[in-house]
Amino acid sequence: MVNLYTIALSIQAGNAKETNDLIAQAVNEQYPLEDILKQGLIAGMEAADQQFRRNEIGIPEVLVAERALNMAIKILTPHLHASESAGKGTVVIGTVKGDIQDTEKNLISVMMRGLGLRVIDLGAAVTSERFIHAAEQEKAQIIACTAARTTTMPQMKTLVQAVNSAGLRNQVKIMVSGDPVTERYCEVIGADLYAPDVISAAEIAEAHCTHNLGTKEPVGV
Repeated sequence: MVNLYTIALSIQAGNAKETNDLIAQAVNEQYPLEDILKQGLIAGMEAADQQFRRNEIGIPEVLVAERALNMAIKILTPHLHASESAGKGTVVIGTVKGDIQDTEKNLISVMMRGLGLRVIDLGAAVTSERFIHAAEQEKAQIIACTAARTTTMPQMKTLVQAVNSAGLRNQVKIMVSGDPVTERYCEVIGADLYAPDVISAAEIAEAHCTHNLGTKEPVGV
């Protein structure tokens, strides 16, 4: 049987083909998707990030690891879609306007799907108008936005203000996350939910949707 730790090592090393083969094997051996995500994909990418922070590897190596991660996500996505449950709640997710770094957003998306949430991934550099339109169309409980740079963080405040102006604040919650984002910043801009990391983002979203679904009118109703 495949060892999920070897998937993490393969991601960390940026070996896309080996990673894909190992994930396919893990799926065939019916490993829980959540375990593949946490112990394989996320653990491997976090290890690469830690190496970068310790100056043990450079940006090219991180990009290679991200490439292996994104290819692995593509393999898992069909299985994650199959596990989604509209009745468990819907999340609209994207990086904020001006931010094209979507690795964390991609990981959060797959983790949320792994926990059974229905995820509408809008991609990178998403405007407030697109977030709101999608939330209304999809009757979402949460808008989750990420930022990888301090220069794009103000777009989170813009999103909060736009949701307020649209009169939707009581119907949809705003989650913020990203490396430069802090819980204090979440409070200052008036967002509702702060996620310090990928796993927390998925678990907080699941807990919120599970607790609140059915107690409030969905967006757009």
